[in-house]
Amino acid sequence: MRHGASPRAPTVVLGLSLALVCTWGGPSSATPAPIPVVASTNVYGDVVRQIGGGRVGVVSIISDPAQDPHSYEAGPRNQLALSRAKVVIENGGGYDEFVGRMLRSSDNSSAEVINAVQVSGKAPDDAGEFNEHVWYDLPTMGRLADQIAQALGKVSPAEAGVFRKNAETFKGRLAQLEARADRIEARHAGTPVAVTEPVPLYLTEACGLVNKTPAAFSEAIEEGDEVPPRVLRETLDLFPRHQVEALVYNAQTSGPQTEKVKEAAEDSGVPVVPVTETLPEGKDYTGWMSDNITALDQALER
Repeated sequence: MRHGASPRAPTVVLGLSLALVCTWGGPSSATPAPIPVVASTNVYGDVVRQIGGGRVGVVSIISDPAQDPHSYEAGPRNQLALSRAKVVIENGGGYDEFVGRMLRSSDNSSAEVINAVQVSGKAPDDAGEFNEHVWYDLPTMGRLADQIAQALGKVSPAEAGVFRKNAETFKGRLAQLEARADRIEARHAGTPVAVTEPVPLYLTEACGLVNKTPAAFSEAIEEGDEVPPRVLRETLDLFPRHQVEALVYNAQTSGPQTEKVKEAAEDSGVPVVPVTETLPEGKDYTGWMSDNITALDQALER
């Protein structure tokens, strides 16, 4: 969080408080107030909307597709929203630690907190590494939908059945995506690919693809560190030697070294599949994942 707020900050916070009261309702509302929910990213915010419909008022802390989530600094608006939330959805796994810190500072001990990494049931591999980008894992998102429906139902028991039904509808869409991933696996199981970061690996693995990127490269990029020259050369050599059939490229956190990798792929005629960490504008979760699966399929069929 940034320090040194201006003398006008109390006025801004008061204005925001009134705005949130209007958005989320109050004691004098003629209809039940929407359930206040805070999600760490618009990915989870969209899933909540699909399950809660018009009965939820969602604040997604990270929602700008151009924003690098790893460098995000939450501010007073987020703190205020968390202080009022009845349900909070965080990714966990070290991805969005600011949510827990701000929730503790807000003294909101009654909020139902859902941690997507915990819901996933996934654990570090034998080397102690863990891919926290669990929203690219379709089965996890199905389990998360059930958890969200349950949490909303606790806040509004009279509507619990509606939330469960909406979760089942959402899981039906996920099942269609999983079937498409299975069809890609049937045709391309074992196909080698490269990635700039671990972001899409749950999805590529579901499609039966094998990541050939040097681990030291993707780890350095994810941590914001410099890639050792030897590791960079090893990664770049994947493409002119046609050791991989596609590059899955995180377009949201690109830099000079990932740009070199992208250029090497393009120069060698290796298809580049861009992915992001948050929802593109105008997309919902299942539409976004559908587009990612389509892009992978098209790249592998070239």
